[in-house]
Amino acid sequence: MPYWLHILIWFFVAYVAISIALFYLQDYMLFKPEKLPKDFKFYYENQDFEEHNLETRDGATINGILFKPKSESKGIVLYLKGNSKSIKGWGKFAVDFTRHGYNVLMVDYRGFGKSTGRRSQKAIKRDLQVVYNKIKGRTTEDRIILYGRSLGSGFAAKLASMNNPKMLILDAPYYSLTKVTARYAPFMPLSLLIKYPLPTYKWLKYVKCPIHIIHGTNDKLIPYRTSVKLSKVNPKRTKLHSVIGGGHKDLNNFESYHKMIHEIINSNPQEIDLSTTSIHVKHSSKPNKTKT
Repeated sequence: MPYWLHILIWFFVAYVAISIALFYLQDYMLFKPEKLPKDFKFYYENQDFEEHNLETRDGATINGILFKPKSESKGIVLYLKGNSKSIKGWGKFAVDFTRHGYNVLMVDYRGFGKSTGRRSQKAIKRDLQVVYNKIKGRTTEDRIILYGRSLGSGFAAKLASMNNPKMLILDAPYYSLTKVTARYAPFMPLSLLIKYPLPTYKWLKYVKCPIHIIHGTNDKLIPYRTSVKLSKVNPKRTKLHSVIGGGHKDLNNFESYHKMIHEIINSNPQEIDLSTTSIHVKHSSKPNKTKT
């Protein structure tokens, strides 16, 4: 056997082995869950909250916490968190919305916190739709805000595309998880291997409510240019908010982020009469000739 053919065979075997490993190990690489015992007691200082459990049709349990504002509720924010830890730690971010008079519901995905069940993209999407339906049974959709953070941004976009919430807020979203992973494994057949492609860009096309995208300009994990690209998918409904100098995990440390949240959820967007603007004014490089 020629030496070059021997090398080629070994390269092919290694390539196939790495592909198989990526397929079976991606759950461990993508998800970083914190599991909690069933009797774990949540505690949040100066926050009014109650714990809920939802039983799914396949026997899983989805655990969540409903945070309540001190004043009369203006609506509810369904907060879909990132890929790490559990709502035990994520709950501290609820104050960013309860302070504005909104209830906040945070849920743990399957395998996170107290939530159980076999995890898959299809199962998570189904679980979140059931959660959304429960919310919709208690209030009208024009009082529901979907907030998706990092991993949760794709699921939030999917929910918004299938329903009619008041607005969709995406925090550090990705174009698709296939695109994100391609940065680290550019030569692998990821379109065939990824079990969680989460094509945010596809789902955004069908969103009918206002879309607000928040992204830090110094995000190293999901580059800021990703949100610039996403903002062009459904441009008439989308507004991009830039946190100058913000990274992937520290936006809550920026005053500008909190000002954005305040403006987004308290504003009442109104249609403007474009006929009275300069939108159709044509600029010419040729000088006007005056008659004498």
